[in-house]
Amino acid sequence: MILVLVIVTALGFDFTNGFHDTANAMATSIATRALRPRVAVLLSGVLNLVGAFLSVEVALTVTNAVVKIQNSNGTPKEELLGNGGFDLLLIILAGLVGGIVWNLLTWLLGLPSSSSHALFGGLVGATIAGLGWSGVNWNGTGTGLDGLVGKVLLPAFMSPIIAGIVAATGTWLIYHVTVGVAQRFTDNGFRWGQIGSASLVSLAHGTNDAQKTMGVITLALIATGDWTDTKSIPFWVKAACALAIALGTYLGGWRIIRTVGKGLVEIAPPQGMAAESGSAAVILVSSHLGFALSTTHVATGSILGTGVGKRGALVRWAVAGRMVLAWLTTLPAAALVGAVMWGLAHVIGGLAGALVDFVVMLLLAGYMYLRSRRQPVDHTNVNEDWAGMAR
Repeated sequence: MILVLVIVTALGFDFTNGFHDTANAMATSIATRALRPRVAVLLSGVLNLVGAFLSVEVALTVTNAVVKIQNSNGTPKEELLGNGGFDLLLIILAGLVGGIVWNLLTWLLGLPSSSSHALFGGLVGATIAGLGWSGVNWNGTGTGLDGLVGKVLLPAFMSPIIAGIVAATGTWLIYHVTVGVAQRFTDNGFRWGQIGSASLVSLAHGTNDAQKTMGVITLALIATGDWTDTKSIPFWVKAACALAIALGTYLGGWRIIRTVGKGLVEIAPPQGMAAESGSAAVILVSSHLGFALSTTHVATGSILGTGVGKRGALVRWAVAGRMVLAWLTTLPAAALVGAVMWGLAHVIGGLAGALVDFVVMLLLAGYMYLRSRRQPVDHTNVNEDWAGMAR
């Protein structure tokens, strides 16, 4: 029963990851009207579905990179396998709840925080609560980029900077190469280019973010003895995670799409293409190397880079500052929720404790959804002027 709860909760996290991160690929295409909002999220959903089947590098390293609940060969720690793997499953469940709660809260506030860091934060908090500080894989073996610092924190710091530099350079080059060409021709051409580059970002997002939930579910299956191969992912897990993230993407996290597309930079089609191309390049390289990258950080860094690369562009640094604050608090905030959820389930004990965690998550999710309906943002108003809507 607790395995079922873990799988359902993991797919729920994957779903929130989808609608939370739709903005990473499609916000600029929607803002420049290269694509109609509904068409954009449908295209992104389909490509996330395809991308989820293209790689398993991140899925095979996602949990081992941040917490010590696995051996070096990928099998769960023996001391966590008592009671049919209940101890390990409880840590995973509490961590997933922490990630979901933070994803929904930042969605409600329209802040594009990192779903990856929400998941890792939840797992870290639950692991610390259950195993102590030594349960966190801070630096790995120390021989390379490994552990929480090397695989998560360092990429989180470097990726938006690298993406911003790439996008700023691309924007500068685009505007210098097209000097003297009528704006109507460049805008139309780059709108078509945006469709291609945005599609590539969606494909790359599927190769990275969908993998994280695959890794979590596979670890849970190994803990209960329902899967033994640590080098591959069950096909049904791939399919379920791909469908969950695609469905979440199609529903569209309109509140975040609005912030990213209209709140950061008054973006033009050439900038949009530069931002999406830079994001896709960084995300695909990180997926190949097995880094569990935050696509949110990459996309936001790229969009800010286009504002820097275009002379006279309007960049709303105050909005960017609120995003950075959300980034800094994501991992510790999700960790706190994960720790509280583990403690609550542990005090109650057994299956009843796990069920209480699940019910608490549903209640919080329902409350935040109802709050969002007080000031709805959807495909009909996502492109209104930034100053024209309360935020």
